Amino acid sequence: MALKFEHRVGVNAPAETIWGFVYDLTTWPDWNPLYPKAEGQIRIGTTLELTLALPGEAHRTIRPKVVDWIPNEQLHWRLTMLGGLVNNIRYVEIEKLGPENCILSNGEIFGGLLGPMVGKQMARSINRGFTQMGEALKARAEAAWREQASAPTSV
Repeated sequence: MALKFEHRVGVNAPAETIWGFVYDLTTWPDWNPLYPKAEGQIRIGTTLELTLALPGEAHRTIRPKVVDWIPNEQLHWRLTMLGGLVNNIRYVEIEKLGPENCILSNGEIFGGLLGPMVGKQMARSINRGFTQMGEALKARAEAAWREQASAPTSV
């Protein structure tokens, strides 16, 4: 039986604005408190190198594999640990509500024989980390959208 953690938040910005920050790993250190370092390319089958900074825990490097991505909609990656006894799917999903607003979901499904147990042990820091990441992405996307919307148009 799997264990799921998720943070959802409404964002007053288009899906494309949010996706721009999700897709561009080079910007993650500027806004993402959960992954202050991110390297790699978002392509199915590629391995990312991320520094995971869960609140209250030591930073550690993880190397998940991208399993799915759809521009302006979702990014999913898989992380396998302890020889496959922990098998997690991590996701960032953007649900478009209208031309300028979305629901941002940011979560992880802990699977494998030991995954749910590991997830339960880390529940507090996981929930705090996902909330921090979701709120930071919301703030960054909304600020960028406001700036873009208020910029004078050239003729």
